[in-house]
Amino acid sequence: MAEADRPTAEDLNTLAERIRQLEKINEALIDRVERSSDVQGGAFSMFEAAIALEAMVRDRTAALEQALSSLNEANAEMAEAHRDADAARVRLRDAIESLPDGFALFDADDRLLLHNEAYLGFWPALRGRDLSSVTFGEIAEMAAQSGLPVGSLVSRERWLADRLSQHAKADRVHVQALADGRWVQINELKTSEGGRVGIYTDVTEVKAEDARERARELAERNLVLQATLDTLSEGVCHYGLDRRLLVRNQGMVRLLGLDARGSKRLETHAGLLSYCRDRLGIDCTSALEWRETGEQVETPCVLGGRHFIIRSTPLTPGGGMAFSFDDITERVQDRNALREAAEMLERRVAERTTALQAEIAERREVEGQLRAAKTAAEHANRDKTRFLAAASHDLLQPLNAARLFVSALAERRLAAPSRALVRQTGVALDSVEDLLEALFEISRLDAGAITPAWSAIELEPMLAALRIEFAAVARAEGLSLDIPVTDVWVRSDIRLLRRILQNFLSNAIRYTAQGCVSITIAAQEDGARITVRDTGPGIAPEHQEAIFEEFRRLESTQRIPGKGLGLAIVRRAATMLGHRLDVESTPGQGSAFSVLVPLAEARSDRGGDTSRPVRPGVTGTQSLLVIDNDPAILAGMAALLRNWGHQVATATGPLDTEAAEAIAAGIDMIIADYHLDDGMRGDEAIAILRKAAGREIPALVITADRSDEVKAALAQARVPMLNKPVKPAQLRALMRNMLGNGA
Repeated sequence: MAEADRPTAEDLNTLAERIRQLEKINEALIDRVERSSDVQGGAFSMFEAAIALEAMVRDRTAALEQALSSLNEANAEMAEAHRDADAARVRLRDAIESLPDGFALFDADDRLLLHNEAYLGFWPALRGRDLSSVTFGEIAEMAAQSGLPVGSLVSRERWLADRLSQHAKADRVHVQALADGRWVQINELKTSEGGRVGIYTDVTEVKAEDARERARELAERNLVLQATLDTLSEGVCHYGLDRRLLVRNQGMVRLLGLDARGSKRLETHAGLLSYCRDRLGIDCTSALEWRETGEQVETPCVLGGRHFIIRSTPLTPGGGMAFSFDDITERVQDRNALREAAEMLERRVAERTTALQAEIAERREVEGQLRAAKTAAEHANRDKTRFLAAASHDLLQPLNAARLFVSALAERRLAAPSRALVRQTGVALDSVEDLLEALFEISRLDAGAITPAWSAIELEPMLAALRIEFAAVARAEGLSLDIPVTDVWVRSDIRLLRRILQNFLSNAIRYTAQGCVSITIAAQEDGARITVRDTGPGIAPEHQEAIFEEFRRLESTQRIPGKGLGLAIVRRAATMLGHRLDVESTPGQGSAFSVLVPLAEARSDRGGDTSRPVRPGVTGTQSLLVIDNDPAILAGMAALLRNWGHQVATATGPLDTEAAEAIAAGIDMIIADYHLDDGMRGDEAIAILRKAAGREIPALVITADRSDEVKAALAQARVPMLNKPVKPAQLRALMRNMLGNGA
């Protein structure tokens, strides 16, 4: 009999009631026949009634027998179904008990229906208790009272509330730490009847292995950071809050002439001070004094007969103190030699002035020397420019590698102390990057490596870009930003003018606690005055000139992050352009920084949009090829990109086997360093790979070289670029723009 044809309990009850009714009718009919009599005494009538009664009894008896037969069949089928259900229940219980994971099933009223022995192994407090009608809330309360979950030891009420919320949602996997050292992974799902089913897995060994892997990776990162510090020419050391040495580089050993005994003395801050005072005879012990707060202090000192600049920086909060030793002996000697040469030249000129003929000859000689000095200065200037480019590359290479490793590490699952250390390392790298970029820009301006490209500039596109750039920053600080729409045209260099306005806006937002920051443009006879106003703390008149010097910051703003280089760059750029700067400020009422720019006639040939079109519709994991001649950069970039879910191949050049295999497999994007081995450039490597692939593969170049020649070469090749050290957010945004939302 099919499952759907089997009678239900209700059908059986109805059939039984029908049988009882038939039996009553049969008894009534028989009784009526036995007691009935023919009123007229007709025997024939009685005979007919008896025959009819017999037929009715026979029909009712047959129906009764058929109903009893159906009832017996139904009872047999129900008994078989009960046996099948009991067997299935036993098999289910055996299957659940065979699971290595804990299993628990709760009904729609959240009462425990079924569980295995492994489930009780996770919660020993449940053993020996009657769990036949216990609810999940009662189980969670017993677990909290036992103190086995680590979270319940911190706050039992909070842990209990969180656990009940997780159980109610039953939409994700979560992990609980137990006080006995175990870790349990809980996966809860909702049943079709409104109940909950939970799988409890012991992941202690997985957690331990993950912790060992993170420790190994952190140790490798520390080795990379130590190697980076050892490349510095300065001596660097860092002491923790307990004034014990945390790290030092080889520069300290070399500059201070440390032996094994001296290195041991430097393990504490007191030992460093004692060594420099007693062994090296430092003439200014204040340079090494401990400070809890404050900015970096530079102190010229003499140690062991050599001249040093000692920089001391409190690393707050909770960072201790950092000291750096910069040997400037050769620079001091060069200055003394120049001073002696100048004095000697003055004496010679004074001696030659007594005779007219000798004076003419001397003048010619001096003119020749000046021409030679000018030529030497021009050569030195070019050498300095080349040095800046090389120095920027060499210094930013290890910094870029460190940033990539830290960014990759930050995206891993770390314990809170480790994550805090990674975050502090990232902040320190950001600070170093900002400082290096500002110093390189100042050096390039001083060296004349940047020459203005004069043109007529429409201010509105520049202001629109500044609106977009600073709107989110101002909003995050709770400030209103007002940048008007204008039709004014000026004559200047678009890069340097934009840099001036960027620094004005950045300072205004940084030092304004509440209120607004705005730009106004006033056209005058002598030019357009562009003014950035804020409602910040204001600047006293006696300090309004000093703020344009390097590393000069007012005492009232010492707590706000910054290096004091922004306005120094503004002054150099304005001086190069010949634009006048003005400052109007009243303490407590805000400040107004303005630049006066010559007006220009509006041009009609504004040109079209030459930006590269975005490739639409690209989503998911991308296949990437990274090319760099530095193994540390390759490892850091690969780790970062793989954390983002991409497939990454690495190579040191376009002709490497790895590059050929990646091209053959098909890649979505190329990321190349600009300076490769054997004099090859990144744009040339990209051209070779595109030709090999037979298609225009999206590509970008990463470089520490900020020279105009590099920018012009990449612009000519129509290849986007990012400057080192790479900021992961900028890289991800550029990749998303080039590949679509898949990046």
